[in-house]
Amino acid sequence: MRWLDKPYNSLHAMLLERFGEKVYKLSLNGGMTCPNRDGTLDTRGCIFCSAGGSGDFAADSALSITAQIEQQKAILQRKRPVGKFIAYFQAYTNTYGTLEHLRSIFTEAISHPDIIALSIGTRPDCLETEVIALLSKLNQQKPIWVELGLQTIHPKTATYIRRGYPLECFRDAVLTLQEEGIDVIAHTILGLPNETNDDVLATIAYLNELPIQGIKLQLLHVLKNTDLATDYEAGNFQVFTMEEYLSLLITCLEQLSPKIVIHRLTGDGPKDLLIAPTWSSAKRSLLNELHRRMQIQDTWQGRLYRKEV
Repeated sequence: MRWLDKPYNSLHAMLLERFGEKVYKLSLNGGMTCPNRDGTLDTRGCIFCSAGGSGDFAADSALSITAQIEQQKAILQRKRPVGKFIAYFQAYTNTYGTLEHLRSIFTEAISHPDIIALSIGTRPDCLETEVIALLSKLNQQKPIWVELGLQTIHPKTATYIRRGYPLECFRDAVLTLQEEGIDVIAHTILGLPNETNDDVLATIAYLNELPIQGIKLQLLHVLKNTDLATDYEAGNFQVFTMEEYLSLLITCLEQLSPKIVIHRLTGDGPKDLLIAPTWSSAKRSLLNELHRRMQIQDTWQGRLYRKEV
């Protein structure tokens, strides 16, 4: 039994229960690329992805993994007392390398005394049998989480964003990782061009049927120097207003299985790259308003805001 600190199953509450104190992620860079960039599938990357490969906040790949950890720790510890961390391999596709390289960087990270878990962002089509065996072995030392970029279940949208793999590939990867006892966090994007709210909720319903442990609900950001920016500036689609996003986000949270941990509710676009929506920079205001509305709704429906699960 535990108390939820928010009106949904939050990552913060899960980490407090599991590790007994507040835990922070350290964004690391394993020095890898992506099959959507090196010519294997494409050279342009996903349509929304910046040159940093979704790792714009990650550490410098020129540093060793240990040096990256220490650098990121120092930044966080200047702001708050914290002693436990998750090593988050974020930039590009973090199982898209030789087995020797993956073993080296993951083992170096997991061996650090202040690291209590590894979270590895990757694609479901970049999980070879040998890589899964490595992750399974490491999972016996400390928890391994694999973050899989799904974004949407809809083939037309997947083609538009240049995802590069069929939906069955995602499902197969989730089931294989589940068999190995490895937690899966699914990445979705809310606000993809030409997707309706019903389309988004269909993606949520699909994920409810899979054995995933976590989800990231990412607001679509339009970043400079991306093909998505070209389409946006041509007037081919509009981004959400804050009100539209809040309404859809609350509906997603209501429809998600309460067993799924919420790892993200909006996301950050680098200020020097962000074109739209500009209101997304006020992340704290968005979350405060979300919690206020959900608390009022729970009270109105006769439920407690802090409730045991």
